[in-house]
Amino acid sequence: MALIDISPVIDAAINVWPGDTPFVRTINADMNAGANLTLSDMRVSLHVGAHADAPSHYVADGADISVRRLDLYLGRCIVVHVDVARGERIMPDHVADKIEALCAPRILFRTGTFPDHRHWNNDFASLSPELVDDLYHHGVRLIGIDTPSVDPFDSKALEAHHAFARNDMAILEGLVLSGVEEGEYELIALPLRIKGADASPVRAVLRTL
Repeated sequence: MALIDISPVIDAAINVWPGDTPFVRTINADMNAGANLTLSDMRVSLHVGAHADAPSHYVADGADISVRRLDLYLGRCIVVHVDVARGERIMPDHVADKIEALCAPRILFRTGTFPDHRHWNNDFASLSPELVDDLYHHGVRLIGIDTPSVDPFDSKALEAHHAFARNDMAILEGLVLSGVEEGEYELIALPLRIKGADASPVRAVLRTL
């Protein structure tokens, strides 16, 4: 078995959603400056890099990330490569020939439409609400994607997010799936237990079976 890290490095060069809080790390004590230890803090959007959305991010009375079931983010998953254009939503037809054979409780989509977390592009691919509903009826409880959002950049209605809400499914966004082969893995992507938070960064990894 091997571990495959599917999380981007979080540092000052990583992009966050335009207008959101960028990454800043402050060093409060530094051994290189004579202190007996090093201490630092950071300020950044909870939606930085690989992260789990909480229902409270898109539903007024939704649950925060601290009370989400951990089993949603841990266990068998399938990585699916999707041939989808930039700016397009993934529809059921895009993956109809794969989902029946590869369906699992967790699906991660590799679109290749957001190739570099250090160079933002608005025209990344996203999910259709029809696909979310369809996968739920196939037993899927978590969907992850290699883009900053499951909805298009300019979406205000957040149709895909609300499909997740009505089906009580989990969301992972901002994954790094370049170079990851299509197939079955074990997913480990546990969110932090941050009370009241609308999301949490995760150290998302795949374990080969």
